[in-house]
Amino acid sequence: MLYGIAVFPTQTVQDFANSWRIRHDPHYSIIPPHMTVREQEELSDLQLPAITEHLEAVASQTKPFQIRFNRVSSFYPASHVLYLALEDPAPMVRLHEAVCSGPLHVPAPNFVYTPHVTIGQNMPPDELHDLYGNLRMSEVNLTSAIDQLHLLRKTASGMWHVDKSFSLQG
Repeated sequence: MLYGIAVFPTQTVQDFANSWRIRHDPHYSIIPPHMTVREQEELSDLQLPAITEHLEAVASQTKPFQIRFNRVSSFYPASHVLYLALEDPAPMVRLHEAVCSGPLHVPAPNFVYTPHVTIGQNMPPDELHDLYGNLRMSEVNLTSAIDQLHLLRKTASGMWHVDKSFSLQG
């Protein structure tokens, strides 16, 4: 089965992101606004107990924290993605590093981890530039408490569902 690890921002942040995602993100209907902590990958039933135990340990050692989204940014030209960017990504980077250790260690990541909430993707370049030009001048000041980590599973219908949640308790 295909699994991923993510955190969900507050409903206020999700509502703001969804106001853009509904028109500009083809994944709008299959997963709520989130910040990926670890990319999706195939995991077997045999791997799940060790991964669950690892995520429980990470959550027990990680204190809940606050994040603030302060701007819209883009991954262009690497990919046609617009996203809400964090004022200080350090807490999310630390969480990512803790999760991506032990049984979830990634020996050679394909990219630098950039925590974000996607608000648009797979857009034609002209649409991406036009929307980015408008949004980067908008004031963004959204805060969110991060107090849970979620193991997500992709269902046969293509929807992502929370398989297990881990409360941050550090």
